[in-house]
Amino acid sequence: MKKTLLIISFISVGLSACRKENAFEGPSINEINSKFTILEPFKVNKTSADFETSNAIFTARFNKIVSWKITIKGSISKATKIITGESKVIDATNATWNGSTSIFPLFKTENCTATLLIASENDSASTTLAISKTKPLPTGARMIANFENGLDPNWTKFFQSGAAMECIVKSDNFAPEGNKYLNMGGTVNWDWLIGLVDFNARAYQNNVTFPFSTNPENEYFNVLIYGDPSTNLTKALFQFKEDENGDGVFDGTKEDEYDYSIDVTWTGWRLVSVKYADIVTLVNGNPASPNGNKQHNPDKISKISFLQLADPNLGFARCKIDLITFTQNTAIDL
Repeated sequence: MKKTLLIISFISVGLSACRKENAFEGPSINEINSKFTILEPFKVNKTSADFETSNAIFTARFNKIVSWKITIKGSISKATKIITGESKVIDATNATWNGSTSIFPLFKTENCTATLLIASENDSASTTLAISKTKPLPTGARMIANFENGLDPNWTKFFQSGAAMECIVKSDNFAPEGNKYLNMGGTVNWDWLIGLVDFNARAYQNNVTFPFSTNPENEYFNVLIYGDPSTNLTKALFQFKEDENGDGVFDGTKEDEYDYSIDVTWTGWRLVSVKYADIVTLVNGNPASPNGNKQHNPDKISKISFLQLADPNLGFARCKIDLITFTQNTAIDL
């Protein structure tokens, strides 16, 4: 009898321990069944945001855990930033905004409306803030081209003489940042090449090579590309040509060239980023061995080329590019 009581006692203690441990997992029954209440209203910690120096923080507090979404829209740019979460509290840990965007274009110096939506409760609230200074490029970023000053005469350009050619810098509502971008398009039924632009290092303070670091693991190439799938598929090809002997001339038979080919299969603007060390040499679209020292040397890049390619048998092709940059240690965060 004593043995039976002892076993029952152990089982009872075990079950009690399980109940105690599980009692802290997830919301209580009372909380789940309670009527949703906003304990602290939705607001932002500043009326004017200078994203060069600080972030904006949204806050709110509820009586129970809910899924929420904050949508920030620019009044001029129509840019959109979306922040989501599931919690009882919205604060700096889950709703800090650094001026970045979720849906291009980028934000401008403008007024913004932030809307909090709690779909399960059919509840929403809004607040406003003004952007006094937009999010800057990261420290150490090197701008190759944002086309705000058009096509630099020190760049080398070649555009085919096909039909309906659109190889120009444009300024319209499509601009993802600033006011301008490079628009490339046309019908070239005899060649894959629509057009190209060579960004020569000598165009930048007359340097033989670009002022990148020596470590290819720390250098990231970034570009904004607009895709238009209603036209012939564009291949955006970027070539990085290294002047290994420093004579100011790239020799493709003796020096390395690395190539980054992108099939533009999406609609709208997209940020594309890649670590320089991960870019390979391509010959006719296939990986191949480079012709130089076979080492990625970003500090020896003397020319960056952009080529728009498209199948000549499939008609008109178009893409747009903007904000060609190199960043250090991490891909660009827009």
